[in-house]
Amino acid sequence: MAENALGNYLKGLRAKLDPAAFGLSGARRRTPGLRREEVAQRANISATWYTWLEQGRGGAPSADVLNRISRALMLTDVEREHLFLLGLGRPPEVRYRPSEGVSPRLQRVLDAFEISPAYIKTATWDVVAWNAAAAAVLTDYGMLAPEQRNILRLVFLNPRVRAKQTDWEGVARFVVAGFRVDAARAGAGENVRALVQELSLLSPEFAEMWRETDIRAHFEGAKYLQHPSGGMIALEFSAFAVDGRPDLGMVVYNPATPQDEEKVRALIKASEAARKAPAEPA
Repeated sequence: MAENALGNYLKGLRAKLDPAAFGLSGARRRTPGLRREEVAQRANISATWYTWLEQGRGGAPSADVLNRISRALMLTDVEREHLFLLGLGRPPEVRYRPSEGVSPRLQRVLDAFEISPAYIKTATWDVVAWNAAAAAVLTDYGMLAPEQRNILRLVFLNPRVRAKQTDWEGVARFVVAGFRVDAARAGAGENVRALVQELSLLSPEFAEMWRETDIRAHFEGAKYLQHPSGGMIALEFSAFAVDGRPDLGMVVYNPATPQDEEKVRALIKASEAARKAPAEPA
């Protein structure tokens, strides 16, 4: 007989819960945790059906039932994903949540890339963390208001960012196509509507590209910048998922050649010197 992986997982989750935390009496319980009928009641499903589910009977559950059980058992995102993988053989649809920034540990990961510009963006392409190399070579995000740190706003509405691009139209199309994929994957359609409307009004070029409905992966590629101080710089970029944070993605740019590396080092050094210089009197 095949192992009942879903049932065993549910039993284990149920056993870890403290009845007192749910206002239930812990007296006269033969086993730890919640009873099956208590989980079923919290999930608003039949106690018989839930029992069959733990016993491996009754067929595959629906996504709605698994979501109800997830809420009843107060599962984390990781636990919920594993529940769906066992029950339906696929992960659940992503529930989009606006990002609240990054942890100090994740910021230290960015800072470890001393000569590689790197940043972390949300599913709606807001830059929420970056390193010193990114500020020196790409954009000094710290000098911008948080709402202006959106990559689409920078590409379509910021003249300085636009002037750095050697192939602005190609970059813009790539950004729109990649943004569309990330926003849809994260279930953030409602959250990007205002941004799309704003950009469509302010940039006819964005409005045209958005209507084309192109999609494109954003895993790796090459980028060429015409930096006002450093001249032409070639970079290779790679995009990474942030484990445990489906709302975030990390992008790292590496200098393409030793000559590009020297240019990046010079820009970082100049940026550090500018920050340390005393402010001029007003």
